[in-house]
Amino acid sequence: MLYNFESNLSEAFGQLLKIETDYNVIIQIGEEPNFKEFHTHSNILRCRSEYFNKIFTENIEKKDGMYIIKKSNISPQAFDMILKYLYTDQIDITNKTGTELLNFMIASDELMLKKLTKLTEDFIIQNQQKFLQNDPIGILQIIQYCKPLINLQEYCLNKICSEPEILFNSDKFNQLPASLLEIILKRDDLNLKEVEIWENLIKWGLAQEQVRNQDITKWNQDDINIFKRILYKFIPLIRFYEIFIEDYFNKIKPYEEILSKELRDDILKFYMISGYKPQRNPRFNSNSIIIKRKHIALFSNWIDKKEKMNINDINNIPYKFNLLYRGSKDGNTAAAFHNRCDNKEATIVVIKITNSNQIIGGYNPLEWDSNNCSKSTKDSFIFSFTDKNDLQSANIVYSNGDQYSIRTHSRWGPVFGNDLLLNYDNSPNIWYHNSVYSYPTLNLPKNMSMDDYEVFQVIKK
Repeated sequence: MLYNFESNLSEAFGQLLKIETDYNVIIQIGEEPNFKEFHTHSNILRCRSEYFNKIFTENIEKKDGMYIIKKSNISPQAFDMILKYLYTDQIDITNKTGTELLNFMIASDELMLKKLTKLTEDFIIQNQQKFLQNDPIGILQIIQYCKPLINLQEYCLNKICSEPEILFNSDKFNQLPASLLEIILKRDDLNLKEVEIWENLIKWGLAQEQVRNQDITKWNQDDINIFKRILYKFIPLIRFYEIFIEDYFNKIKPYEEILSKELRDDILKFYMISGYKPQRNPRFNSNSIIIKRKHIALFSNWIDKKEKMNINDINNIPYKFNLLYRGSKDGNTAAAFHNRCDNKEATIVVIKITNSNQIIGGYNPLEWDSNNCSKSTKDSFIFSFTDKNDLQSANIVYSNGDQYSIRTHSRWGPVFGNDLLLNYDNSPNIWYHNSVYSYPTLNLPKNMSMDDYEVFQVIKK
């Protein structure tokens, strides 16, 4: 007959580790000044660890009858936790800092303790907000070159790009290594206005040791050359063509001499010549001054009628969004809208509401034309973001499929039923919500003044 008794085995082994009775293994961990020697038992290590079992089957160093193991690349603090786990099967990581957790995870991976590695990674992801905010620079530096942390690295970068204040508002931001800053500025999903990216880049550049004078008005040619060398690899990553001319004049022109003459001429052409299309850089290429990649990912989900968006959707967008028209640049008239947007098949319209962070808009799965007709579809939708920086503030409603889902008129702009429309006969800067007719209500006001609006062609990849 089998009897099960309550076991105190883990407690007994924990006591054995503490008092070091009959130990026969000396493990030297870390390097001075962070160095510690641990006294352990070969039988326990072999039973509990594939890594240590392999070591004991090989030609291992012995001195005075003791096995000697040296691991200089592991921190004593991390190994202390691992050793307690090997002896007692217990682990507590709840009160560890982000740096301590990463060191523990790296040590667990090297010692082939897959269960601990996965446990720590899951814990970090579940507690990533606190984990990143405590020391985003230190965390990124640790995970940058460590292969076992590649999944965690991508997760952290996704989080920082989604909530950039975690990094850019950190009091240690200026200590961010250039290699990491370059990785972040190359990302497609960095959720900052382009002018804000520029301002942070200038702040970072001025904090580098080579800069002798913070006052740009007092710079000589040597100072300019030094600053140009600091920022040269980052300048191609700034999408100057998304920056309003007022911001360019106030925030970029003072530093204009660090830009190449070719780039300055190209920017000038962009501001002065209607329809000029400059060479774009490799980051997110919607060319919008209203929305970011996270909005594009969400629009794609709505087009495919998916209920939820996860973080992976941001990097796997199934559609291309080509900017066809921007009112402030291409001419805010019915003729300009139809000239650029008619017969382009599926499009999405995005409108920035004046004096707010609100954006509204709609998706037309058919096409715009100037034939003064109405079209039926159940795939069109209209939407509103109370705060464009907060995806949770979004609300979307699909057409009921009636014959007025999409309306086209030569003297009007985009028209979604009687629910959201731009009537140039009345005003070029007011969007109207005349009634709840073809779409369920979004609780929009009847008249909405806009700063600008954009129309994108939507193409399946």
